[in-house]
Amino acid sequence: MKHGKAEITREYGPFAGVANVGGVSCDGGQVWFAAGDRLVAFDPGSGEVRRSLDIAAHAGTAFDGEHLFQIAEDRIHRIDPASGRVLATIPAPGGGGDSGLAWAEGSLWVGHYRERCIYQVDPANGAILRTIRSDRFVTGVSWVEGELWHATWENERSELRHIDPGSGEVLEQVDMPPGTTVSGLESDGADLFFCGGGNSGKVRAVRRPRRAG
Repeated sequence: MKHGKAEITREYGPFAGVANVGGVSCDGGQVWFAAGDRLVAFDPGSGEVRRSLDIAAHAGTAFDGEHLFQIAEDRIHRIDPASGRVLATIPAPGGGGDSGLAWAEGSLWVGHYRERCIYQVDPANGAILRTIRSDRFVTGVSWVEGELWHATWENERSELRHIDPGSGEVLEQVDMPPGTTVSGLESDGADLFFCGGGNSGKVRAVRRPRRAG
């Protein structure tokens, strides 16, 4: 397993009126994060808030290229980002213990915090298609260039882990600085991860390790 330390390239926030940052996602231009009673979008270049949707946003956030998906207690809502309207709802697999959320390969990938696992879920009906086990509390989940990554948060320490989606084996681990925890996780599709900072009220950009060659 490759092991390294996180390179934090930028911090965003704290944001006005935001006490806690949960799930994080990207729509190709803006970074969205869950702030409890609303979804907030900011420009990663300037750091300025661009949008705010008044909707329950308690944990993971994802984007499928057209719609936002948001965990709200024990449900996952599919949301029109233009209007903020909830278009569909499915049960969350963790029954309220859900954490991270990602979209990839036509499925939702849902972290279950205390159960230390990631579920692959059918976005149409919420059926669990696969369960991937971890040995740490799972928070954010992200797919990037065919790699499955998840964040951990345990004993006030966090890591970013690249895992084998079949076996759950940890292939690579990036340690966050002590006391710097990660709630949500999403890649920008290239060189950066955006990491929700929980009750710090911040979002941090962390450089994604690159493959040799």
